[in-house]
Amino acid sequence: MARRLRFFLSILIASFLAVVGLAALPQPGNPAPVLVPVSPSNSATLADLGYDDALWGSPGDRANLIQAIDYSLQYLATPQAAAAYQQYPVPEFNRDRTQRSLRRLRQLLSSSSTAEAFQQAVLREFTLYQSVGRDGEGTVDFTGYFEPIYSASRTPSAEYRYPLYRRPPDLDRWATPHPTRLELEGANGLQGSQGRLRGLELVWLRDRLEAFLVQVQGSAKLALPNGQQMSIGYAGRTEYPYRSIGRALVDAGILEAEGLTLPAVIDYFRQHPEALDTYLPQNQRFIFFQETAGGAPNGSLNVPVTAGRSIATDKSLMPPGAPALITLDLPQRGCNGEWSPRPVNRFVLDQDTGGAILGPGRVDLFVGTGPEAGAQAGLINTPGQLYYLLLRQ
Repeated sequence: MARRLRFFLSILIASFLAVVGLAALPQPGNPAPVLVPVSPSNSATLADLGYDDALWGSPGDRANLIQAIDYSLQYLATPQAAAAYQQYPVPEFNRDRTQRSLRRLRQLLSSSSTAEAFQQAVLREFTLYQSVGRDGEGTVDFTGYFEPIYSASRTPSAEYRYPLYRRPPDLDRWATPHPTRLELEGANGLQGSQGRLRGLELVWLRDRLEAFLVQVQGSAKLALPNGQQMSIGYAGRTEYPYRSIGRALVDAGILEAEGLTLPAVIDYFRQHPEALDTYLPQNQRFIFFQETAGGAPNGSLNVPVTAGRSIATDKSLMPPGAPALITLDLPQRGCNGEWSPRPVNRFVLDQDTGGAILGPGRVDLFVGTGPEAGAQAGLINTPGQLYYLLLRQ
C-alpha cells in the first residue's frame, strides 16, 4: 500500500474483490498492454473527459491538486523513482516524460481561467492512456480508504490494553519465515510483551478490532486522554501476504460475499467478540509503526497522500506518481445528510498501492481523515474508468 496507507478502510473490501476474481491479473506470457492510448479521433470519448468542476468550484481544491502534483514531482526526483521507471513495462511512460507531464499540468492549473479552458488545453496537449480494466474493456473497480481517528493512550491501563508496536531494530535480520501474528501477540492480542515485541509498545488502544484496523490502514490519528492528538504511520511489516478477515468470514459461511462491507464485518465482531481470537490471527502479516509529526499520511511513494486526489494502484502495472483521471459514481452527502452517488471526473495522482490492489482493474481512492471520510470510504464500491495523462512528445 506502503508505507501505506494502503491499509486504510476498504482494503477489507478490496481484498475480497481481488480474491474472488474481480481484479483481473495479466496472465503469464500475455503481452497485451494494460494501458491503451485513447485515439484523438474518438471525439465522443474525449469530450466526456477532462472536466473536473470541483477545481473551479473551490480555489482550495485546485491548490490541493497542485500540492499533490508537487508531491509526485518530489518522488520523481528520487533514486527510487529512477529505479522504478527503469523497470516499468509500458515504454511510453518514462521518468522524464512523466515529470514533464506533471510540470505542464501544474502550469495549466495555475494559468487556466475556467474549467473549460483547462479541459481543452489538457485534451490538446496530452495523450490519454486508458487502463484495460478487469475485463479488457476498461472497467475498473473502485474502493475508498481513509485515515481513522481512534482513542488511545501512551500508557497501558485496564481501559487501554491493546498495543501497537514500534519497528524492531533488528527486523531486517529476522530469520524467515517471520513469526506469525499469532506467534507475536497471541490469540487474544495481549501476549506481545512476553516475546519478541517486549519493550516495543508505542501506544495502547482500548478496542482490539480498532487496533487491528490501524494495522490494516497503515496509519492513524489517535485521540489521547489529555485532549492531545498523536499521529502514527507505517514503519515496517513482517513478510506475509495480506489476508482479509472479511473474506475469511465469507469462506466460513458467516457472511455473504454479495454486499460484503466493512460495516458488516465490524458489526459481526461487535456481536461476537470471541471470534476475534479465531479470525484476526488468520491475517499473519504484522505491521509496525512510528510516531509522525502529523499532517497527511504517506503513501507507498514516501510522499503524503491528498484527500480526493491520491489513488492506490498495482505499482507493477501502473506508473508511479503519474497524473491520472478517474471517472466513477462517487458517494456524496447531500443537504439532507443522506449519501447518494454522483458521477464525477477527477484528476488524481497515482501515489500509493495496497496488498489487495492487484491488476489493471483496481483503484483505491484516498478520501481523507476521520469519521466522515470513513463513512464515504465505506460506501465506495463501484465500477468506473481510469486514464493516465502523458504529455505529447
